[in-house]
Amino acid sequence: MTLRRVNVIILVLLAVAFLIIVQRNLLNLSDFLHKEHPDAAAVLPFESELSPDLGLELVRKGEEIPVLITAAEERLGAVVAVMNSVYQNSKANVVFTIVTMNDTVDHLKTWLSRTKLKNIKFKIVVFNTKILNGKVSKDPQTLQAAKPLTFARFYLPAYVPDAEKAIYLDDDIIVQGDIQELYDTSLKPGHAAAFSDDCDSASAKGIVRGAGNQNNYIGFLDFKKESIKKLGMRANTCSFNPGVIIANLTEWRNQNITWQLEHWMELNTREDLYSKTLAESITTPPLLIVFYKHHSTIDPMWHVRHLGVTGAGNRNSPQFIKAAKLLHWNGHYKPWGRASAFSDVWDKWFVPDPTGKFSPVRRHAGDN
Repeated sequence: MTLRRVNVIILVLLAVAFLIIVQRNLLNLSDFLHKEHPDAAAVLPFESELSPDLGLELVRKGEEIPVLITAAEERLGAVVAVMNSVYQNSKANVVFTIVTMNDTVDHLKTWLSRTKLKNIKFKIVVFNTKILNGKVSKDPQTLQAAKPLTFARFYLPAYVPDAEKAIYLDDDIIVQGDIQELYDTSLKPGHAAAFSDDCDSASAKGIVRGAGNQNNYIGFLDFKKESIKKLGMRANTCSFNPGVIIANLTEWRNQNITWQLEHWMELNTREDLYSKTLAESITTPPLLIVFYKHHSTIDPMWHVRHLGVTGAGNRNSPQFIKAAKLLHWNGHYKPWGRASAFSDVWDKWFVPDPTGKFSPVRRHAGDN
């Protein structure tokens, strides 16, 4: 063997030895980094787009809980807050159906996709206002009160066609309990819906007379009208609040509830059965008629309301508000406005608008 060949073999062996040493050093460095930063090895170029709460998605399986909410452009921050509160306080497999108008779709999609809410399951449905033709009075005062989206709850089976049960929530709500518990509310046989009675102890304490809130049927319906008299309803019957609805959609379909609601809407355009009542509501009366003594009830702590009524919200203690499983700011004063009770509770669930179009209005020290 020549000297040149021996030198080549030695160089090759040295090169192999060098590569082995380098490989071992790299493996040791990798082990060190993994011990010091356990997540470093899992970082991939595209994972920066994933939510830090992605792990929660793995356990959100099983029965879907359909939750329907309406989204008006000027109240979009409210929708985001209620969705966030439902999502964060439950590990249930919640699927939101958001009913809105065409001009709000892009804003809503941006808000959800560019914030920590990006992993929430939802579908957006555009409300067809033509469905209300002939069902809402053309009186200017009535038209102003007739915000189209408030009628979306009448059409629940159409928006969640594959579901047997669903929850409807107003947008001025914060959910502090596990939505699974509300969904599991038992409805009596033959009942298509469950509501919160206005005479229950948890909400009646907040009612203020003369503020547009009533706790019986006479506050919503004109009992002097013949069509109302024929129904044989008692005027002092406790009313209910349709801001939270648990619906048995199978019964809803079988009993043609939507058709019944539309019937009373149409009749009201001709006879003013409820358009000019003290409550000033044209959404609640049809529900009161159709579900008269034929609905189940919701646990009072799952619908603590009147927080948006002047003076009423402040009657509740902070301890009571903390214990409540669902808070409802029904009334003129909303938690994203300047003067509202317990707006700090709502603020905890609000997710800032990435477009900057919506911001809560807050009182500053210099305001009068």
